[in-house]
Amino acid sequence: MNILQSVRTKLHEMLSLGEDMAPEKETIAAIEDGVDFHGAKLWILILAIFVASLGLNTNSAAVIIGAMLISPLMGPIIGMGLAVGINDFQLFKRAAKNYLVATLFSVATATVYFLLTPLDDVQSELLARTSPTIYDVGIALCGGLAGIVALSSRSQRMGNVIPGVAIATALMPPLCTVGFGLGTGNWLFALGALYLYLINTIFISLATFLGVTFVMRYPKKVFVDKARERRVKRIITFISIVTIIPSIFITWQIVKETVFTNRCQEFCREAVHCNEARVISQDFDYKNKTIRMILLGESVDSAKIAEMQAQLPRYGLDDVTLDIVQGTNGLNEESVRGMIFSEKNKTLATQRQLAEVEREAKALRDSLVQYVNAGEASRMLLPELTALFPAVSSVSTGCGVHTYWNDSVMQDSAVYVVDVELTGRMKPDDEARMVAWLGTRLARRDVKVRVHQGR
Repeated sequence: MNILQSVRTKLHEMLSLGEDMAPEKETIAAIEDGVDFHGAKLWILILAIFVASLGLNTNSAAVIIGAMLISPLMGPIIGMGLAVGINDFQLFKRAAKNYLVATLFSVATATVYFLLTPLDDVQSELLARTSPTIYDVGIALCGGLAGIVALSSRSQRMGNVIPGVAIATALMPPLCTVGFGLGTGNWLFALGALYLYLINTIFISLATFLGVTFVMRYPKKVFVDKARERRVKRIITFISIVTIIPSIFITWQIVKETVFTNRCQEFCREAVHCNEARVISQDFDYKNKTIRMILLGESVDSAKIAEMQAQLPRYGLDDVTLDIVQGTNGLNEESVRGMIFSEKNKTLATQRQLAEVEREAKALRDSLVQYVNAGEASRMLLPELTALFPAVSSVSTGCGVHTYWNDSVMQDSAVYVVDVELTGRMKPDDEARMVAWLGTRLARRDVKVRVHQGR
């Protein structure tokens, strides 16, 4: 018993905030100072949003981290949690107002950036800000608690805890992703990122409330007017309930989806055995309770599929449907790619692959336009060339690549090739005049003319 008592005493001494705790008035004043958004702080926020948007656009984690370090977004969120914890309704109104101002300015700034930037690729850093998980809830809760403990500590207030919390909870990237979604018309991106931002906000505030109430045990605000105090307490209680109930619901939904994904992965890893076929893609749809798999190779018979379907209840997937899409022998690479992209498009697995498809389609459209334009140029040039140079019998046009040696180094350059066929010989002066005329007529500086006699 003495040993246990000694261990308990030692642990209490080690974990107690004790003398390192700053006076509560000093801590509250520091948090209140970070609530307001105007002047320099608002400009810093706007510039930080630009920096974060650039980082997301270029897929640079270092730039995103730098933007989060200079962002002052944490202030109003911690202020709302503190206000609920100490029954300060005026502080809550100030914090909520400034939170909305900061959010609107951030989204507007990011939207303007993504409307103007020529880079509209969907990068992995953007994709990561559109689908919250249970880990985001845990990060926000632990980060919020670390933040309020650091703010109430003399030794840690000016340390690296608050910047670390800002990086870990990642408030800015989801806001920038909302701007990306609005700027590019991708509403799914915008809604997913806004959902993640709200989760971070709610749980950081909730963690601050828990820290103020149960760790620091700050006293509640006392009013001289008891009727006003009761009214404020009712409002604060209502706000607390409104905050906590969605938090519980969100957490429960995320936990269920995470458990579903883990069970599906375990099922695919242990119960799916197709020696004659290879699994090349698998997607888990929690909303529609479906596991969709794409198989390549020999067809798996219906009995084998039924056997796999029968094993789903063993993994807690009783109401889940196994949807298997199979290939056939002799599929070529283009067929496989088409099947994969078709399935990905149906399930909207990732926006990156859709963007890749769009880029490929654009390249094909551009090539087709060049081909059509080349045909039109030939039909346009032949009558004019024949009128000016009667020896011309036919003309061909098209884009090409000119490869040549430059100081023993092979180099390439894009050219517009004009092939002119003659019925007879042409004088050198006439040929030079024709080449000059073609460059002027086509209004291009990269024209490469080839003149030869027909057979």
